[in-house]
Amino acid sequence: MKMLSLVGLAATLVAGLVSLAQAADNPLDAERWKTRPLILVAPTANDPQVVKLREALAQPANREAFVEREMVLYTVVGGAGSRNDQPLRPEQTRALLKALAARAGQPATLYLVGKDGGIKVREEQGWSLKALFGTIDRMPMRR
Repeated sequence: MKMLSLVGLAATLVAGLVSLAQAADNPLDAERWKTRPLILVAPTANDPQVVKLREALAQPANREAFVEREMVLYTVVGGAGSRNDQPLRPEQTRALLKALAARAGQPATLYLVGKDGGIKVREEQGWSLKALFGTIDRMPMRR
């Protein structure tokens, strides 16, 4: 009987440690209260939404507005994640997708996360940086 309870306790401890490790891998946790992550999850690099976002951010006025609003860009394209074009570890990418309730290979979806860590916008199509900037400008922390 004691052996069974020790095995159960050990299993519970291991499960708890795995949970903590997964939570620690979520890159959005490090962004909280510092930045506003903009995240694009897309099936392929040539997806029209990826191209649209890259072109929009290449415009100097949009890039300036992006930086001024303390934003960072995450992408998960074809299952590979990055933050501001720096690769994420696979476990970080999985944790990021889990936090968004997203999956690699889903239709291209853009997420805006506030400084509080909450998802403020989730759009598959019809988004514009100008509209996203307007959403941020109406946020309490931005005023």
